[in-house]
Amino acid sequence: MSWLTAHLGEVAALTGTHAWLSGVPLLIGLLLSVPLGWLAVRVPALRGPLIAGSGLLYTIPSLALFILMPLVLGTRILDPLNVVVAMTLYTLALLVRTVADGLSAVPGDVLSAATAMGLGPLRRFATVELPLAVPVIVAGLRVAAVSNVSVVSVAAVIGVAQLGSLFTDGFARSFTDPIWVGLIACVLLALAYDALIRLAGRLATPWLSAGRRA
Repeated sequence: MSWLTAHLGEVAALTGTHAWLSGVPLLIGLLLSVPLGWLAVRVPALRGPLIAGSGLLYTIPSLALFILMPLVLGTRILDPLNVVVAMTLYTLALLVRTVADGLSAVPGDVLSAATAMGLGPLRRFATVELPLAVPVIVAGLRVAAVSNVSVVSVAAVIGVAQLGSLFTDGFARSFTDPIWVGLIACVLLALAYDALIRLAGRLATPWLSAGRRA
């Protein structure tokens, strides 16, 4: 506690950076995975390549991907953009399948009813398919958020400052206090993301809460 008290400002700054590096890719990955997941459902021939191709992204070691990003993007090795792009790819790897599975789980009779009511494909997707797929997507988002918080810490090895920097600093000095602080901060950040995603999911599906109360 004495170490944390003496370095509270530093830990808060690292936590903010860590939250940004893990949260922004989560949002970008979600925005990209929704149309890709929809395409995988609407065009059966593309389902396999899209899901398998995105899933393969997660097999790339994080440290190797962080190092390769400057070569691909033309950025500096310490540019946070490298981490954001890499984490967005990892988020896509987890969410494309999730979105496709969520949309595929929408009952066919519901889709037929929406079509019979005169809803076009785009409006039906926005007002019927996507809302009904929200619970499945939320479950995938919760996994992706925890994964992002964990993987981002690896970027400390290449010098990108965030909570992982407390791990490298502690190991370099054989001093456990910053390691414990970084570990607890990562866990708390992951729990905070999980709580926010669950809250957003409940707000996006008020009919589920009404059904449970009934």
